[in-house]
Amino acid sequence: MSQYKGNKRSAIGGRSAAAIEDSLWALIYSEVDEYARAEPLLCNFFQNAILAHSSLEDALSWVLAEQLKSETMSADSIRMLAREAFKADDSIRKYIRMDLSAYVERDPACHQHCFPLLYFKGFHALQIYRVSSWLWGKNRKYLALSLQNKASEIFSVDIHPGAKIGGGVMIDHATSLVVGETAVIDDNVSMLHSVTLGGTGIRAGDRHPKIRTGVMLAAGATILGDIEIGKGVKVGAGSLVLDSVPPHTTIAGVPAKVVGSPDENEPSREMSQKLTRTK
Repeated sequence: MSQYKGNKRSAIGGRSAAAIEDSLWALIYSEVDEYARAEPLLCNFFQNAILAHSSLEDALSWVLAEQLKSETMSADSIRMLAREAFKADDSIRKYIRMDLSAYVERDPACHQHCFPLLYFKGFHALQIYRVSSWLWGKNRKYLALSLQNKASEIFSVDIHPGAKIGGGVMIDHATSLVVGETAVIDDNVSMLHSVTLGGTGIRAGDRHPKIRTGVMLAAGATILGDIEIGKGVKVGAGSLVLDSVPPHTTIAGVPAKVVGSPDENEPSREMSQKLTRTK
């Protein structure tokens, strides 16, 4: 992994990364500066996405805006909106950093901190959710739903802005992920593609799952209804979960049943797909 050197100047941006107080941003800046030197064909992209910016929030705003821009909303409008949300809410800035770190810690395909910021649609979709959720809380619901709709179209990830999602969340691959309006996802949760946190019918009100800290939801897991998946639970691939699950258990099947207990206190961090404790 690239190590940040405080006196290094960007070959492209011409600005000292030492002046950047945020250590994670400084590391990302340094990583991308090295890539810009090594891959001339991507110099313009690296310049526009990272090296032209002075903060992680500004760079993320640019990356998201370039992907979501449309005839309805220009890139500049989306960029300004994202910056407004990031500036207004300290928790969003905290969660962005927790999410980035989660990818590096848990995804063996993520070798550097810049990868999720530049390339991982699960990370991008989650950060768009954070902007739309902020708008939802400000009662700007039409705009929040517009962003949700566009993100669903672009990333094939549908996270309702009314959901509540903590930090340190990793969405691996992400395609076909669905998170309903009243779902709650606590800190340090990992989810793979095709996970659904949905309702069980047309009942209004609180109707979606509550996912507690340290849970891992394997590919294709479907959790339905106002149920609680306790701390440190591991849900096997393709499982259908219709009832609450006690903490630190492993469940699998259709319908899901307890099949063991995880070796890890927080399966989300280890990402092991084994279903039972090793004897």
